[in-house]
Amino acid sequence: MKKLAFNSVQKTEKEIRKKETKDKALSKESINAQSKITCQDTKCTNYTYIVKCSDGTYYTGWTNDLEKRIKAHNEGKGAKYTKTRRPVELVYYESFPTKQEAMSREWHIKQYSRNKKETLIKNLDSEAKN
Repeated sequence: MKKLAFNSVQKTEKEIRKKETKDKALSKESINAQSKITCQDTKCTNYTYIVKCSDGTYYTGWTNDLEKRIKAHNEGKGAKYTKTRRPVELVYYESFPTKQEAMSREWHIKQYSRNKKETLIKNLDSEAKN
């Protein structure tokens, strides 16, 4: 294995890559920690949502500003999928305290069949009527 000089100490390429990976991870952790503090200070809420597109298909996503995100979809500035299927209509959403929970729920809903998504939406409608 090739040896490289690094801070006056001989290290292998593998050791250098390991340190770089660790430094990047620490950097991401500090960014995430700052985000959590900011979110708690402003009482952010994270949402998983389903919109119905003009062609009748469903799009599932997540956001921390639901109104702004729906507006972006309808202006063609949202997801590539919805850009050509405007206007979209918000038909379902759930709120979560963390981004990770909202993203996880988004992933799970995206695994659902169309029928299962429609059942989820209908259950929300029936709860709202009661």
